[in-house]
Amino acid sequence: QVQLVESGGGLVQHGGSLRLSCAASKLNFGEYHMSWYRQAPGKERELVARITSGGTVTFLADSGKGRFTTYRVNAKNTITLQMNSLKSEDADIYYCKADNPWTTLNYWGQGTQVTVSS
Repeated sequence: QVQLVESGGGLVQHGGSLRLSCAASKLNFGEYHMSWYRQAPGKERELVARITSGGTVTFLADSGKGRFTTYRVNAKNTITLQMNSLKSEDADIYYCKADNPWTTLNYWGQGTQVTVSS
C-alpha cells in the first residue's frame, strides 16, 4: 500500500523556519510528480509548490516566493519544503501529493500542521 508520510510541522514563531518532509513508500517515486498543498478549515486545498519527477520546480505559490523552496531526493523517496520567514498566514495543514503523469494515479499524505505564533 502506497504511503506518503509528512513530517516536520509544528509551532514556530513569526519569522522562524520549518522544514517539511514527505517520505514515500511502495511507490515508484521517480515516476511521480510531487506537490505540496495547504488547507485551512472549511477551505479547499491550494497548491503551494510542484516539482516534476526529474526535480524541476514548475510551480511555487506567490505567497511563498522568496521564502519557500522545495526539492526532492529520488534516491531517498523524499521531498522537502523549506519554509523561511514564516508568517501567521502560512499556518495551515500541509499535504504532499504524488501524481503519475502517465496515469490517473495520485496519492495524498495525511498532512502535517503548521502553526505560526505572532
